[in-house]
Amino acid sequence: MSPRIGLFDYGSGNLHSARRAFANAGADVVLTGDLDELAGCDGLVVPGVGAFATCMTGLSQAGGVELIRDWVASGRPLLGICVGHQVLFELGTEHGTSIAGLGIHRGTVSQLAARRLPHMGWNTVEAPDGSRLFAGVERSRFYFVHSYAATPVAGDGLVTTARHEDAVFVAALESGPVSSTQFHPEKSGAAGARLISNWLGQL
Repeated sequence: MSPRIGLFDYGSGNLHSARRAFANAGADVVLTGDLDELAGCDGLVVPGVGAFATCMTGLSQAGGVELIRDWVASGRPLLGICVGHQVLFELGTEHGTSIAGLGIHRGTVSQLAARRLPHMGWNTVEAPDGSRLFAGVERSRFYFVHSYAATPVAGDGLVTTARHEDAVFVAALESGPVSSTQFHPEKSGAAGARLISNWLGQL
């Protein structure tokens, strides 16, 4: 039986390409903002594009803050993508303003210390030993589009890093039932498809 995946539509995210990617990997994808419908799914995917503050506002208005915190507390699998990854951290700083995140991961999301922004295009990652998310694609290239990122925090699960110029940042994080990626797996070709399949295999 195919895993039933809730793709959270709270007004921010690359929803249709993500839906295709998860469906192609064999999932039964439910694209909705209905909290009751999402609650009946096996796994929850939280997408996000744009600004940290805008995504947090959208989540709050859609009941997503409570949904995500309750979901994680129940030990159910969750995958955050791009800004959906960033809002899982404690704090986001943009344009001199600090915005509280969900606090699922430790750390702060801040602007990359790089000359060329945004960081856009394909980049390799360095996954740690024992990563289930990156099994078979540990040194592969994935597609990034961002100017902000979290810095690695020791002891906070399995941290996969990437480098843009001299800035090393969190490309992905695996902590218990929660996984998240700064890059877009749905836009990352065969490597992204393998990563999605790896995540679905954990459900």
